[in-house]
Amino acid sequence: MAQQQNSSRMTLMITIVVAIVLIVVIWPLSMLGKGSVKTGSTDEAEARIQPVARLELAKAPAAKSDGKPRDGATVYNSVCMACHATGAAGAPKAGDKAAWAPRIATGTAALVSSVTNGKGAMPPKGGGADLTDTEIKAAVEHLVGLAK
Repeated sequence: MAQQQNSSRMTLMITIVVAIVLIVVIWPLSMLGKGSVKTGSTDEAEARIQPVARLELAKAPAAKSDGKPRDGATVYNSVCMACHATGAAGAPKAGDKAAWAPRIATGTAALVSSVTNGKGAMPPKGGGADLTDTEIKAAVEHLVGLAK
């Protein structure tokens, strides 16, 4: 029994010595090639992790007006053309008689109401919050004129 206890202690001691030797040998070897850690300025680290670009949203400057209402073509070119020239978001293309025929049949007042309140993907006033009722009506008449 004493022989087995002595053997168990010897096995434990050998295991501990091997573990210490491995730690002493393997840990320094694992650090090779990693370089040293600089504890200098954090400005360099901040510069490396900055985003590639920044995005700032700002309200677009309003077009300078002489106080007179804009005509239909001007309103169309500055506000409506973005969607109605390409048909984006289901907007009927300017000059497409087939697409505009059922809309024209509802009357100008209904079209002006749709523009003023928004319809489908079109926001109120077509996205031109500064448009007056006169300018909206002129733009509607311009688009209807293109489709006739």
